[in-house]
Amino acid sequence: MDAHTSVPVAGGDRAVRFTGTWREYLPIAATNALLIICTFGVYRFWAAARQRRYLWSRTEFIDDTLEWTGTGKEMFLGFLIVICVLAPLFLFIQFLFPALVARGKIDAAGGIMFLFEIGFIYLAGFARFRALRYRLSRTYWHGIRGGSNDPGWNYGGEYLGRLALCFMTLFIAYPWAATRLWNSRWDAMSFGPLEFRATLDAEGLKGRWALVYLVPIGAAALAAIVFFGVLGLGDRHLGAGPAAGLGIAFAAVILLFYIGIPLMTLNWYAAYYRKAASVTSLGDLEFGFDATTLEWLGLLLGNLALAVVTLGFGITYWGYRSWSFMVRHLQVYGTIDVSDLTQSTTHAPREAEGFADAFDIGAI
Repeated sequence: MDAHTSVPVAGGDRAVRFTGTWREYLPIAATNALLIICTFGVYRFWAAARQRRYLWSRTEFIDDTLEWTGTGKEMFLGFLIVICVLAPLFLFIQFLFPALVARGKIDAAGGIMFLFEIGFIYLAGFARFRALRYRLSRTYWHGIRGGSNDPGWNYGGEYLGRLALCFMTLFIAYPWAATRLWNSRWDAMSFGPLEFRATLDAEGLKGRWALVYLVPIGAAALAAIVFFGVLGLGDRHLGAGPAAGLGIAFAAVILLFYIGIPLMTLNWYAAYYRKAASVTSLGDLEFGFDATTLEWLGLLLGNLALAVVTLGFGITYWGYRSWSFMVRHLQVYGTIDVSDLTQSTTHAPREAEGFADAFDIGAI
């Protein structure tokens, strides 16, 4: 292994590759599914750790494979901590809230519920930060791990504030909020002695986000045109033929609404991740991501079809397919001097990603 490793800019061998196969992963998926069922879901923490050990070990980054050192016990204990934190909220919703409403103290019940909702949003941001921090701290390359000394409390507050701004602007400000949060999250992370840097902005993303709003507006306009066109402003009797046409037209409008918005949102996220990767760096290493909207759509539809055809068993492959998809489209450019790498001095959290698991953040 050379001390100074150059990462190919284009052509030749890829700097990051996934070498796993679905056949090789099948025994892991099958036994994980069986043990999760037999333990009524408790084994899923150990299943996640086992899945990651395999995926990381089959991922070649430059000149060495990744290593996952997290354990199912860590994840299980993290989950128990979260249960203790969230238990008062569930007890309130189950017992105290109905009791306050029954006694006519609706304002008090609503105020407390509002505070709990704020707490939920804050914890969701906190969870996203801590999940990334934990995963980097358990990811090793050349015996070096990542992590962060930032506990994530401030990020939780920033997440709450930016999401509140999104609510107040009917999510028009979402592109700005998402890009700033990406920068805040990654700027706090490091790998060994190298620090991540991100300079993502909303330029080039605002137009795609506008398309998300244009779909319902277009659907409403189309519905109005169809309604007045077929009914003739209500001055003529509507026959069976026009009535059928009206029903088909409105079905098309509904499909446009429920399919168009998710597709436009996916279109935005595809551009978001491509740009985010291109402006994120680690030392002298730069990144790229080339997955298109159609490729993302293929991944999602493929996951859905796999689950349906296998009567649910295919869900156990979602993590595998998502990881291989990300690695396949990830690109790395630049150089890294391996001899200069030292072990990270960042804090390695003992607890796992219980909050992220509770808020269903991240599939891997």
